[in-house]
Amino acid sequence: MSPAQAASASDVPAASAPAASSPAAGTGVAGAATQPIASHADANAWLARIDRAARQETYEGTFIYQRGGSFQSSKIIHYLDHGNELERVEGLDGRPTRTLRKNDDVYTFVPDRKLVIVDRRSNKYTFPALLASGPGQLLDVYDVRPVGDDRVAGFDSQVIELVPKDAYRFAFRLWFDKKTGLLLRAQTLDDKNQVLEQIAFSQLTFNVPYDHRTVGNGIRDTSGWNVVHPPIDTVDMAAEGWQVPPVVAGFHAIRELRRPMAAREQGAPPVQVDQAVYSDGLSAVSVFVEPVGKSDRKEGIASSGATHILVRKSGDFWVTVVGEVPQPTLEQFATSIAFKPAK
Repeated sequence: MSPAQAASASDVPAASAPAASSPAAGTGVAGAATQPIASHADANAWLARIDRAARQETYEGTFIYQRGGSFQSSKIIHYLDHGNELERVEGLDGRPTRTLRKNDDVYTFVPDRKLVIVDRRSNKYTFPALLASGPGQLLDVYDVRPVGDDRVAGFDSQVIELVPKDAYRFAFRLWFDKKTGLLLRAQTLDDKNQVLEQIAFSQLTFNVPYDHRTVGNGIRDTSGWNVVHPPIDTVDMAAEGWQVPPVVAGFHAIRELRRPMAAREQGAPPVQVDQAVYSDGLSAVSVFVEPVGKSDRKEGIASSGATHILVRKSGDFWVTVVGEVPQPTLEQFATSIAFKPAK
């Protein structure tokens, strides 16, 4: 799960899937392999607590995202002010960026270009938030296993694992603060219990005093910046002729968007790309559709950490499927999508 986990899966009985391997061993926490599956009530309570803490606690800290040999650190400040969520996230490595958020209004600042991109938040499960929906949907496709106790960034934590009930999604190991419930560390695990990627606080402070200059003033004062509102429209892909039968249990369609993307050919106008997003409440899959045009793209599969990408040509269109899920999940989506223009 990336630091900004871009939302990027339909509800049916899936085709018979092999059982996923249990990620019980190698947690570094005593007793992981022998703990039984938690009751539905306990699992629901833990997940709801993690979700609530990310939205309601006031905290400031630094977290590190690791994928393979690459690391990316960010600083986050999160307030709750008169019922409003206010947040600032600043990248500490590489190209300078900072993101300010008030509830679902997001301002992304790119200082070296004096650019501000203003958008509505569509993805509500960026670290340390976790759930795209309530725990109930998640527990349809994951079992929850208590693992034990640990410490993260100086805080006593409880550790649980989300074990998939099939092989179409990865497992997750979560550390959350015993006192507040805030998620402190999250790992994505493959079916061999190997860590594909992880994100964790390295420093954290609770109950920081609210400073209006941190978020509010930054949102209001954009003088001297080029402020851009990307044109993003909702779209009915079925009405456009695209059919994506529900093929993977637990994945529900959550939105369909149309947005302009920069053309690959220099000087060419932007390309209109349709995007359908599916989620099981935690993992997500995006299906992108764009005209072939003069593009010299090639079909293929690529991966980085937990993220897999599949590109396939379907008639006069490129279909790209992206998600933090196993490759067979993307193949299920890619082979099921079909274009049948209206007569």
